[in-house]
Amino acid sequence: MADGYKPVVDQFGNAISRAEIAQLKTQVAAPSGFSARPPFAGHLAFDIEPRRLGAVIRAADNGQTRDWFILAEEIEELFTHYYAVLSKRRRQVTLLPVTVKAPEGVKGAERHADYVRKWLATETLERAMYDVTDAIGKGFSANEIMWDTRPDGVWPAEICWRNQRDFEVSWEDGQTIWLRTNGGFEGLAPHKFLLHRHASKSGNVVRSGLTRAIAWKWMYATFTEKDWALFVQGYGLPVRLGRYGPEASDSDKRTLWKAVRGIAGDLAAIIPKSMEMEFVEAKGANDGAKLFTERANWLNYETSKLVLGGTAGTDAVAGGHAVGQEHRSAEQDVEKFDARLIAGSINRQIVQAMIAFTFGEQAAYPVILIGQQEQVPISDVIASVADLGPLGLKVKASELRDRLQLTKPEEGDEVIGIPPPPPPGAGGGGGAQASSDPTAAAALKIKANPHPEINPTSDSRAMMSTGALFGRFISAQTEQLGDDEVKATLAALDARMAREAAGALAGMSAQIHAQFVAARDMQDLAERLTRLKLDDNEFAQAMTRGMVLANLAGQAALMDELRPLGKKG
Repeated sequence: MADGYKPVVDQFGNAISRAEIAQLKTQVAAPSGFSARPPFAGHLAFDIEPRRLGAVIRAADNGQTRDWFILAEEIEELFTHYYAVLSKRRRQVTLLPVTVKAPEGVKGAERHADYVRKWLATETLERAMYDVTDAIGKGFSANEIMWDTRPDGVWPAEICWRNQRDFEVSWEDGQTIWLRTNGGFEGLAPHKFLLHRHASKSGNVVRSGLTRAIAWKWMYATFTEKDWALFVQGYGLPVRLGRYGPEASDSDKRTLWKAVRGIAGDLAAIIPKSMEMEFVEAKGANDGAKLFTERANWLNYETSKLVLGGTAGTDAVAGGHAVGQEHRSAEQDVEKFDARLIAGSINRQIVQAMIAFTFGEQAAYPVILIGQQEQVPISDVIASVADLGPLGLKVKASELRDRLQLTKPEEGDEVIGIPPPPPPGAGGGGGAQASSDPTAAAALKIKANPHPEINPTSDSRAMMSTGALFGRFISAQTEQLGDDEVKATLAALDARMAREAAGALAGMSAQIHAQFVAARDMQDLAERLTRLKLDDNEFAQAMTRGMVLANLAGQAALMDELRPLGKKG
């Protein structure tokens, strides 16, 4: 947060007046029954037919978009397959991880990034993400920002979805979004809206949403379902045919029609007795149900391809695992595209504003990243840090925490981790015990000097670390080799193993270290450790360093196997 009080400024560094600050915290686009933005707007989808749908679309193209956005919302509700695949696409991008990257070469950049991370922890953006994705179907989404303006920091406290029908796309340029008011239209207030444009196709914002391409398929699907329902209603039922004579009056005809129709549905007719009626059966009539099924499935498949880029994610198709993988790859491409567009809108309209309001205008701002940005797998990152860290590689802890989705511990938090080993010569606990136990006293000497093998005055038993034992073992092997090159290689390994073993032992407590020195073999060491009353932390450290020693033992065995090769050389 800022040091002391700073006036709220916009992204250009200009101070914002008290009236403008008050507007940042006041709703300006909420629906109301006494405004041009009523909470309910009626229905347009019932009894839809091509001429009516065409009229709504043409009106939207001419700058009258209200009816179109009302219809677009109804299409999502009534076309169940479209609703399912569109919701899946919106959920996919909503559930992606969100990270923050600090700009390079900017003073206080990490501080600004931490401020954005702190805001993300409030879950304000998480709650609004699904509403932001409403632009995928309709071309844009307008989400009103309710700012929390305090002297020590400014950020969005709430992001509220607003219905697209309460806005108008400018007929002047086809891109600018206006707010609908009682007096007509007005431009959107600065910094009050997260206005996300999601162009599934290039061009006018009204025509760039997926629902525009889906509208006709929805209408055809509606016709198919109605025809299928009529077919199912009459399938297998006999046709009721009533005949009347020439003496029948109009009243008699109405009575006869009421009778034949009342038996079971509309599959009925009345004719004079002197007339004949022939029912010609259509070819393939027995496969009538299959016709409707195939038509409905085709419309669903086309909808899936349009929204998700494939059909395997929603419909079972032949081809097995390979086809599923191919379609999932297409879905991932769509997912990355959505994530990149949404992150761009959030960075430009929220992140930059909240940093400028709080810290003043900056040369560069933190950026929010949604999803994995073609990163190295986290397992490879951890392995690389573990392997290269001892060689001097330095990495930012904040970057690793972002990748692992972990937060920086604060004072008073319970933390999990193995502390670094104390430096050579540092005093440790257990001094009283060391004074009464010769073995523990010897271990303390080793801890103070982790490389006794280079000290000729060290005691041969008590002052020799396990690293020195490995070193002397391999040195004995190299003395029997005649090949100078092999001997030099093994001698280098000897020195390396001695250093690593000494480092592994250096961080152990006096009690555990003493048992390692005094043990005759691994079984004896296990029994000694069992008899010790160790707390969990010391035991964990002992096992960790024991694994290092076990690795060194394996290297020693390998050197022993190489000895015959050296003799042959």
